[in-house]
Amino acid sequence: MAGTAAPIDLAGLDGGDGTPKVQSRGEPQTRGRRVLLGALTPALLLVLWEISSRANLVTPLILPSPETVYSAFLSLVNSGDLAANLSISIRRVVSGFAAGALLGLALGASMGLSPRFERFLRPSFLAVAQIPTLAWIPFLMILFGIGETLKIVIIAEAALVPTTLNTLDGFRNIPKAYLEVARIYKFNRRQILRKIMLPGALLPVFTGLRYGLTHAWQSLVVVELLASTEGIGYQMVMARQLFQLDVMIATMAVIGIIGFILDKLLALGEMRLSRRYGAAA
Repeated sequence: MAGTAAPIDLAGLDGGDGTPKVQSRGEPQTRGRRVLLGALTPALLLVLWEISSRANLVTPLILPSPETVYSAFLSLVNSGDLAANLSISIRRVVSGFAAGALLGLALGASMGLSPRFERFLRPSFLAVAQIPTLAWIPFLMILFGIGETLKIVIIAEAALVPTTLNTLDGFRNIPKAYLEVARIYKFNRRQILRKIMLPGALLPVFTGLRYGLTHAWQSLVVVELLASTEGIGYQMVMARQLFQLDVMIATMAVIGIIGFILDKLLALGEMRLSRRYGAAA
């Protein structure tokens, strides 16, 4: 078995016949049914909202009608305010998420590959991770003021924790069968990392990135609510202060939809990875 080792198909190690185990995602009809069921709840809420508006169950000063909110949304789009604030928020979340995710990948992989480093860092990291992102804002405002640095640091911190912990979990829980394959093939450390560790940890790592992006988006909105003069969160809080509840609700809907889209984009990548490395997950 000396010489150059052939690439190892991690997904097929547990299959017996050498074929990868693919996690079935269901027939097209089943997927369509899931989508339909998923859309049922928001559709039902929208109908109830419309009924309550038409029956004047709630005053329009508190809960504007769906038509009023939709008109406010169109006004935000046509005026360019929505695009301007949303572009600022997207830029912030991309910058902060990239910084937090890269640091989280480095820390998680380092702890996963080095038990000594994990024993040194993990207890302190877990203790700091218990502090909610919102609780960091007053302290970081003293350090950085209310400029862009504060927002990037808050977003990065929100992405850091789930990325680090999932990356650590991925590297630490590589199945022993894979390491046995590496021993049989006489892999060196670099080959073990490239052919065994990285593919085996890939799915948990991607899950951590997905959670990290979700937390980053939520933290962006929070920090813009508290310490910003622009962005989608600031637009929402200004609408509340001016009692423009139709604008506020429209902005809330945009925040939810953008967060949903970001999550689904990474979920799509996670699904493709699970198909390729399903048995390793």
